[in-house]
Amino acid sequence: MADPTTWIGSIVIDSADLAKMIPFWQEALHYVPREPPEDDGVVLKDPREIGPNVSLNRTEEGPLPDYRLHLDLYSSEPEREVDRLVRLGATIRSRPSKAQDFVTLADPEGNLFDVVDKRGWSFGRRA
Repeated sequence: MADPTTWIGSIVIDSADLAKMIPFWQEALHYVPREPPEDDGVVLKDPREIGPNVSLNRTEEGPLPDYRLHLDLYSSEPEREVDRLVRLGATIRSRPSKAQDFVTLADPEGNLFDVVDKRGWSFGRRA
């Protein structure tokens, strides 16, 4: 089997209270910030570099029944991966703006997930 070009890069949790959520998830998972936290969120990483990232994103929406947690699929070939997923039954919900590096799709039951552009990376790591 060839090296995969798509993998779970981050599990995303929307949050209204990052000051409470960041230390909770750091301690719960024994993860550390990948970069210093910003006002709109932080990416926590497994210090052993085995597990996927956990991204905490600020939102003021409150809990939404259909979109509080979603997968970010990292891909070194994002356009090809989006095309493949659409052929499998996904639908494109939003394409990236100039400031974004991801496409939002929905699975056949409407669950949202993103394909994140990670050109130049190999499975789980920068090449």
